[in-house]
Amino acid sequence: MFSCAQDQQPVQEKVNESVKSEYLDSLADTLSDRWQLSSNEINWQVSDSHQDHLEFSGERVSAIIYYGSDSAGKLTLKRKLVWPMLRTIPNDTHASLIHDFPIEVSPQISLNGEIIAQETLKQVSFDGVLTLVGELSNEVTLTRTLSPSTTKPALIEQLTFTNWGQQRQQLSIGSLNYLVKTPADKGVYGSYSIIAQSDKSGAFELAPGESIQVNSQYLAIKQGESRDINSDIEIKNRRAYLASLQSKLQLETPDPILNNMFSFAKIRAAESIYNTKGGLMHGPGGGRYYAAIWANDQAEYINPFFPFLGDVNGNESAINSFRHFARFMNDEGKYIPSSIIAEGTDIWDGAGDRGDCAMIAYGASRYALARADKVQAKALVPLIDWCIDYSFAQQTEEGVIASDSDELEGRFPAGDVNLSTNMLTYGALISGSYVHQELGNDSKANDYQARAAALLQAINSYFAATVQGFETYQYYQGNDKLRAWIALPFSFGVFDRKEGTLAAVLSEHLWSADGIYSEAGNKTFWDRATLYAFRGIFAAKETDTAMRYFKYYSRKRLLGEHVPYAVEAWPEGDQRHLSAESALYARVVTEGIFGIEPTGFKRFKLAPYLPSTWNQMCLRKIQAFGENFDICSKRDGEQFSIEIRKADGSAAIIPWDGNEPIAYQF
Repeated sequence: MFSCAQDQQPVQEKVNESVKSEYLDSLADTLSDRWQLSSNEINWQVSDSHQDHLEFSGERVSAIIYYGSDSAGKLTLKRKLVWPMLRTIPNDTHASLIHDFPIEVSPQISLNGEIIAQETLKQVSFDGVLTLVGELSNEVTLTRTLSPSTTKPALIEQLTFTNWGQQRQQLSIGSLNYLVKTPADKGVYGSYSIIAQSDKSGAFELAPGESIQVNSQYLAIKQGESRDINSDIEIKNRRAYLASLQSKLQLETPDPILNNMFSFAKIRAAESIYNTKGGLMHGPGGGRYYAAIWANDQAEYINPFFPFLGDVNGNESAINSFRHFARFMNDEGKYIPSSIIAEGTDIWDGAGDRGDCAMIAYGASRYALARADKVQAKALVPLIDWCIDYSFAQQTEEGVIASDSDELEGRFPAGDVNLSTNMLTYGALISGSYVHQELGNDSKANDYQARAAALLQAINSYFAATVQGFETYQYYQGNDKLRAWIALPFSFGVFDRKEGTLAAVLSEHLWSADGIYSEAGNKTFWDRATLYAFRGIFAAKETDTAMRYFKYYSRKRLLGEHVPYAVEAWPEGDQRHLSAESALYARVVTEGIFGIEPTGFKRFKLAPYLPSTWNQMCLRKIQAFGENFDICSKRDGEQFSIEIRKADGSAAIIPWDGNEPIAYQF
């Protein structure tokens, strides 16, 4: 049974054109595409010197691949492998076994009696599997295909030699037998064997048009574990996994860059899940953060996205993370730790209370609504309620919520009371009220709605300020510099200071060629703040403005100099491809462009505002709310309509004013 109703909200004024044209255009003029789109992959035709790195992961390994072409055109390649469940001592946050395999750890190659001294890189492609095509001579190419195993602790590298010439070629391939044993007293599980091996060696004659394949594997194992791995099966499994992700939650717009960036974001968001002794645990990655969970990266950023994607491991990792956080509820009023590390056996809380309970309550309530599993929701309610109660135990006499720091953990000042913790608490109250309403707890739902209204009034009173000439928010009391997170209220439907805030965020004080600076006057940027801002600006109905900046950002990240994902930060971490940032990118689409806000197990608000140059956009095979369905927003002249079509073919076509969000129920 379909039903819908117009959701009455005040119409917001459009911002002045001056905030959105010349500066962005000047930055866009500096963009050049190193990579090109081709179907569902990106390609780089190598013609100059350039280096890059990307990360991809399986359940027992993560690989950061550094690759490129040096000034002489020679292939550069380093494989940094991380084994999250091979724990080292001390068994802290960063205690995953890590080993670098430079290009020299490869089978030695001779062609026609001469050792190959230079492998000239000619082409690189990526579709979730990395392919490096090099020339050994004018006639012979070597294609390296790199992929993590989906379930084994190995990186697969298939070497395919092909003779494109008219003469037979004499090829000699050395064996790869690399072994390092780690000290037993340095490993939680004793000594580990770090191995590089290949399945074929010897002398071969390549006829014209003929190819030969050698399988190399880079792995690490505990004592007694098997080192036998079938590379063909592992590559097949990886491609099947990628296909399963791309078969769900598909974005269709007139812009192929956005469509493909969204597809890549799904991969990076979902693949970074590790099969630990503490259950499936999603991890940020980046060479440092594995077999552990954080209140921001997992609970707040990615867990609310997993029900939309419908990936089995993703949903299991989400509910498992909340189980781990729930272990730390207590009667002493002690905050839940920021991070649960070492496969769930230890904690990290080095930054004190970062507003972690607000992050957890917000993420758990949004997850429960979109997952639409009543049993899971009932199990999550004690955690949601405990975290909200803890947050209100930190309430000041001004009615706002105090915390020791925020998700940046003191990298930038946050005062005793910051905007982020307060907006997350507000969001937790709104979504938490919907969860209680679904479970029949009307008095609790009403209490949370009343608390949310009072908190919002306190937020506006406490944080509203003129900062650097803009009528916006001070991030904390006494803050006199614009901060990236001032756009956060937009993501929670709060537009009281929209004009000044939007002008501030898109001004030269904060907006840069790489996104939004963390603080005016400082060149540091974190993609998480930029992506939250995009989501909020779309929610603020500034669709054309948001889309212009979002297109710029997406093109830079997908086809520019460092590809193909959202990044963590710079200069910290050298723009690591942390996984949850890709989830935030995907949520710009689901919650920003399409305006989906869960309000019940079978209910949600949506506002799929079309850019002025688009007549249609669709988000297909959404897995949330217990359904598999499509949303299409269409323009016909001055008229708008929304079509919601379920997998069984039943559909609702809703006339829409193109302005106010609608409420929808299956």
